[in-house]
Amino acid sequence: MTRARVGFSLVPLALALVVVLLAGCGSSVEDPESARCNAPEVTFGRKVVMGDHGEVDVHFRCVDTVLAGTLYLPKGTGPFPAVVYVHGSGEAPRWRWEVPWVGMTVGAGIAFFSYDKRGVGESEGECCPGDESHFNLLAADADGAVNALRKRPDIDAASIGYLGTSQAGWVVPLALVRAPHRVAFTALADAAAVTTHEEEQWSKLAGEETDNPPPLTKEKQAEITGQLKPSGFDPVPLLEQETVPGIWVFGGQDRSQPSQRSAATLERLRENGKDFTVVLFPDAGHGLLDTPPTDQRAMPTLLDWIEKQVRTT
Repeated sequence: MTRARVGFSLVPLALALVVVLLAGCGSSVEDPESARCNAPEVTFGRKVVMGDHGEVDVHFRCVDTVLAGTLYLPKGTGPFPAVVYVHGSGEAPRWRWEVPWVGMTVGAGIAFFSYDKRGVGESEGECCPGDESHFNLLAADADGAVNALRKRPDIDAASIGYLGTSQAGWVVPLALVRAPHRVAFTALADAAAVTTHEEEQWSKLAGEETDNPPPLTKEKQAEITGQLKPSGFDPVPLLEQETVPGIWVFGGQDRSQPSQRSAATLERLRENGKDFTVVLFPDAGHGLLDTPPTDQRAMPTLLDWIEKQVRTT
């Protein structure tokens, strides 16, 4: 399963397709298709002013579960544009100020909200349905986080978007299609635009978990790509319905997901009229937003693009 490793990647018709695909997968975690978080109950803590930013504890309820996170605010009174961070796979806690991309974003005048995944840290619930290719609850949580921020007067409700890694490539498109309110943008790193089974096949054949994986030459990538069989959760019908600008950054040496195929799919959608931007760093692997990243240019590229979006909304 695709991982993000931060140290210290016709609406009814599409939704029906998602339901059918998910129904065929067994899961130990209940993940109802009906999961939504359109109007979460929210509790904001007192704003704590640091030297160069402010921090607010946030608790919001989604699908009978309370999730906890931290909102990092730029200096001043706002209202500020904001990003909601959507995690990759695994038991991922919120990003703290020590993650360099948080301070970089806030320093650009953009608020940053990150929450503990359900079942992790201070968040209730059971983790992690997405690791079994079930994304309903995670999509509801992501939408709920956006709706929680919309309740704050120091956040510009029209300028909130998603920043995500890895597994977020499946979670975010689902959240976008289901949400009654439009977000401003999506910015994703290492995020597959292929089915979950193709990602799993690629990860195995490319040797993601082996000690001495084969070199990912162009010939090897072509060989592996020719063996991929689409099945499982498919984000493409959802991406075809996106109406907001999006950017994807990929590493050309990604052993977790077929970045070249994902990039080609997104380029095709761009040619068909989608406001999509695709950037490929040829020598980078999975983990473009790790600490340290596989390419130092990834987050600045995303942030430059985000700044252009929020300054024009």
